[in-house]
Amino acid sequence: MAAGLAERSCLELNVAPRGPPRRVQEVVFTPTGTAPLPAGRYEDSAGGFCYQESGQLAAVTRNRFVRWTTSGDTVELVEESLDVNLLNNAVRLRIQGCPFLPGGVHLCEVQSHLVVLLITGQTVHRLLLPHPARMYRSELITESQMQSVFTDIGKVNFRDPANYYVIPSVPGLASNSVASAAWLSSEGEALFALPSASGGIFVLKLPPHDVPGTVSVVELKQSSVVQRFLTGWMPTAIRGDCGPSDLPISLSVHCLDHDAFLFALCQDHKLRMWSYKDQMCLMVADLLEFMPVSRDLRLAAGTGHRLRLAFSQSLGLYLGVYMHAPKRGQFCVFQLVSTESNRYSLDHISSLFSSQETLVDFALTSAEIWALWHNEENQTVVKYINFEQNVAGQWNQVFVQPLPEEEVTVRHDQDPRETYLEYLFTPGRFTNAAIQKALQIFSQGTETHMDLTWDELKKEVTLAVENEFQGSVTEYECSLEEFWQLQVEFWSKLYACCLQYQEALSRPLALHLNPYTNMVCLLKKGSLSFLVPCSLVDHLYLLSNEHLLTEDDAAIFDDLEMSRDVVCLVQCLRLIGESISMEMAFIMEMACSRLQPPEKAAEQILEDLIANDTENVMEDIHSKLQEIRNPIHAIGVLIREMDYETDADMERAHHLNMRMNLSQLYGSGTAVNVVCWGVCKIATIRFLICRDLLILQQLLLRLEDPMVLGGGQLFQSQQDLLHRTSPLLLSYYLIRWASQCLASDVPVDTLESNLQHLSVLELADTTALTPHKLVSGPQTIVELFFQEVARKHIISRLFLQPNTSLAETSLNWPHLITAIVADFLPLLWPSNPSFLFPECLMGSCQYTQLQEYIRLLQPWCHVNMGSCCFMMGRCYLVMGEGHKVRPRCCLRGRLLSFEGN
Repeated sequence: MAAGLAERSCLELNVAPRGPPRRVQEVVFTPTGTAPLPAGRYEDSAGGFCYQESGQLAAVTRNRFVRWTTSGDTVELVEESLDVNLLNNAVRLRIQGCPFLPGGVHLCEVQSHLVVLLITGQTVHRLLLPHPARMYRSELITESQMQSVFTDIGKVNFRDPANYYVIPSVPGLASNSVASAAWLSSEGEALFALPSASGGIFVLKLPPHDVPGTVSVVELKQSSVVQRFLTGWMPTAIRGDCGPSDLPISLSVHCLDHDAFLFALCQDHKLRMWSYKDQMCLMVADLLEFMPVSRDLRLAAGTGHRLRLAFSQSLGLYLGVYMHAPKRGQFCVFQLVSTESNRYSLDHISSLFSSQETLVDFALTSAEIWALWHNEENQTVVKYINFEQNVAGQWNQVFVQPLPEEEVTVRHDQDPRETYLEYLFTPGRFTNAAIQKALQIFSQGTETHMDLTWDELKKEVTLAVENEFQGSVTEYECSLEEFWQLQVEFWSKLYACCLQYQEALSRPLALHLNPYTNMVCLLKKGSLSFLVPCSLVDHLYLLSNEHLLTEDDAAIFDDLEMSRDVVCLVQCLRLIGESISMEMAFIMEMACSRLQPPEKAAEQILEDLIANDTENVMEDIHSKLQEIRNPIHAIGVLIREMDYETDADMERAHHLNMRMNLSQLYGSGTAVNVVCWGVCKIATIRFLICRDLLILQQLLLRLEDPMVLGGGQLFQSQQDLLHRTSPLLLSYYLIRWASQCLASDVPVDTLESNLQHLSVLELADTTALTPHKLVSGPQTIVELFFQEVARKHIISRLFLQPNTSLAETSLNWPHLITAIVADFLPLLWPSNPSFLFPECLMGSCQYTQLQEYIRLLQPWCHVNMGSCCFMMGRCYLVMGEGHKVRPRCCLRGRLLSFEGN
């Protein structure tokens, strides 16, 4: 299938913290000369900053970035890394009584410092932090953790008058605009651009941090003549007044060597460009010329417009403008063009329309627009588009992480407590923070600790529900049915609280785009998620029918007819998937869990679908099947795309002598979570595809219609495909299970003893494991495997190729995350000769998990059967069930395999 389609849609991968909240350094500062403003004056906001060398493989700032959120008078800044775990990487700064302007956080990078510029409703601030390159030299970074730039923020003197200033009351800050921009000059001055109460822009300048000087203020006026005031302000009547139509709604700055271009998108729908050095307006562009305009729109103030800049060394400066109009919006992309006499104009590149209701944020590159909306149902919508190549103006989908189910189904043969606990604490569903906040509300003010581990939180949740239950049951005797119903009632009450906080905490506030690595993130309160390319199979299955019908079939295959066959086949699968009830889905889940044939479960689901077909879905499927020229071939193509079985033996584990600047690549907890959650998402989607494909194949067998099957198709071909699909489904079921199965936390001395024992058995592969405490928070066994074993194999294969110059290698996130996941899946694939995953579980003392893994594997997977017997015997011995073990054979004194009774 065509590789280009990998970028047609994206998946959101949450990095949902399962451990206690990170330790945040608290800093509180009360500026003098300010009066407290109401905390809810401005909306919450978020943003991010990328180091310039974050995409360079040999740089100390590789894969590092800073994100922040503001709420009222508090800003929380977090430094993230995909390579190492950063210590002391979060700070919560409160400037009392001074709420932050939305987007009023700006970071600038100089050789020796990272400079944080902050803008509140009353003050501006400058914080100087050491640059990572000054703290560490890249060739010395070999540890899995290092200090963040925020480590010593407690030593910063916030009261130093050289680093903060109270915004003057004249001209004053405009009350009906929250625009701001901040930057550093080439001389090290800190500059802050703000909308003035009179309707224009004023720029406040702090002298360099190491040079004595005074604060100066400049007001930019439409007349191109700028009044300067160093000590005080002229009265409004004397200086003349800019009309309120000139009020900037969105501000952006582009820095040059000795100047800065300040772009102001104003509520009169005009874009103005200023030179700060010359203090002149170099361009005024009426943006209504580029969109359909009504008289009402021209007369209305453009309060919802947004402006973004993107700079490319080869292409120059791009401007992205979102023009807001009632019930519709339009993006315009321009390139800045220099004309004669130091004047500039805009070269219109593209106009893109959108019907989304509320734009939250958008990001611009020199080729793409990424946009974040809330739709009419208040749901998150994320899309992106290549504005140069996409002439049809069709936006690409981003499949965002759905909220957990509104209700948990508890069957009468299930214990409500166990069912709800399993659902709440399955990795990937709820964050630790959401459950803790819900627990506080549910306990009605009872004191609860906010630094609980995952296991401690589970115990507290159980205790809280049981206390509520016991306090409300007044009858001494009640029937089992009443007891069960009351349990469900109380657990559902807690679950509703968890769902409410999960929804609030997972709502994105902003997009973060790294132009150096092409990484795109969604920033939320206290967490973030990553957007990664979607494979073609998943893309076709997840895409809604209206978008699927518009797919360029020729882009899938060179064979146009085969492309149409595959699209029609996927549409049939979607029709089946949308018709399956929770009860029907449960049949397949139970079949896999109880080691029953998936084909039989698919047959039963098909019978239920036919029996309950009130909307003639079967007729629609039959009609769609008749459009497929060669269904057997199309099914075979789909199966090949999802199969990760390899013919040759996978590379065995060994001591990898990786170069130092590769040894920690994608080794942080954040990167491990992203990669492994990506595997879990793929396994979840592919399990559904295989389930629906099995059902469709059962339908084909039942139809036996030559018009559907095509001329000359044999019954045996269908049977072969059915028996190829079944192990495929079971493989994805097993990987999904492993991706949600938590690893046991094992003491270091137990690990060391275990590894010594295994080394006596000459199991060399397990000695690559390091005997350290596995995790500080809960970790799945797939995350454990990636961190301990798989990552080294994958990175080695991707980067340690002959004639590869690492210094010249740049990191492209979409390509790398796709390649890493594609290399990781074969290492997890049950029917591959590689046995690294079970060996890692054994070496890490995950014997309970290993037993369940082999139980789910043995009935259908006939690869590595001897190794599975050996490991099951080892599990029996460790778990104290030696009576179940019979040694089968020995060689040179080494026990080769066990057989369980």
